[in-house]
Amino acid sequence: MSLSVRPIVGRRAKISALGTYVPPQVLTNKDLEKMVDTNDQWIVERTGIKERHVLAAGKGVSDICVEAAKKCLAARGIEPSEVEVIIVGTVTPDMMFPSTACLVQDKIGAKGAWGFDVSAGCSGFVFALQAGVKLVESGAQSKVLVCGADANTRMTDYTDRATCVLFGDGGGAVLIEPAEEGEIGMIDFVHEIDGSGGVSLNLPAGGSLNPPTHETIDKKMHFIHQDGQAVYKFAVRKMAEATTKLLERNGVTGADLGCFIPHQANKRIITSTADRLGMPADRVIINIEKYGNTSAGTIPLAMETAVEEGKLKKGDLVLIAAVGAGFTVGTALLRWEI
Repeated sequence: MSLSVRPIVGRRAKISALGTYVPPQVLTNKDLEKMVDTNDQWIVERTGIKERHVLAAGKGVSDICVEAAKKCLAARGIEPSEVEVIIVGTVTPDMMFPSTACLVQDKIGAKGAWGFDVSAGCSGFVFALQAGVKLVESGAQSKVLVCGADANTRMTDYTDRATCVLFGDGGGAVLIEPAEEGEIGMIDFVHEIDGSGGVSLNLPAGGSLNPPTHETIDKKMHFIHQDGQAVYKFAVRKMAEATTKLLERNGVTGADLGCFIPHQANKRIITSTADRLGMPADRVIINIEKYGNTSAGTIPLAMETAVEEGKLKKGDLVLIAAVGAGFTVGTALLRWEI
């Protein structure tokens, strides 16, 4: 036998393109006033949300990913057949199996690609991003498509006024490639999971523990269940802890950042974290008023908002952060190279 072992290749990775998509249908706070005992002022004061988008019947989260992926690849000027890996961060897959990545691969025509889904709640995009980055940094792959998208309205109980005001549908995709000479790209990350928080934010039924029955449907176990206070306290504490740790070990302060792109779950959580980091308000990206909480979709959507508003430019140092069901915590530091 003549075994030929490929050498281990180390290199830097970067985000080389971005694309996003939200469904056209909009659900406003005024619409919700007709559905449940709530009002626009209450929603805006407590969450910062004014409207959110809703995926049309007959569509799945794979369709959000496909639209975002098409825009991403078009921006980079490459064909889907050049994509080597597809990683999808989502907790609202079209179905239990096959994976959403498989559906996206087929729909965009990425022949020969492999891929998988990442279930990390609202941290799904950040976790999926890091998986893609490490594949490129290792030299194993050179073009990785990372999607973050959710169709949360599918899992929302519109008789529960505590949760139905929060969620929307949408997402985005980025392409991860090797950095060019002189580019830095992805720098570092801090991720964490705390499974003890699973009781505070979950979708109880539909899996192997509680498969669908008349009883699970009657008990509304196929909808999002959330202990709002527990989630809020954890998110405020952990987002600040993880971002501070990441910045300190890289010798960076909030003042050094071009912008801070946080998960869009609650405006108060965002401003609290920004204050702890010493971030000027004009460098903190907030678009929750337009989209609500799209879980894994919020950070790529906020990246698009930052670019559109001129707050994210080539060479900027960027911090992204999310906290999600699990509990999960995901943060990353990068140089924007687009």
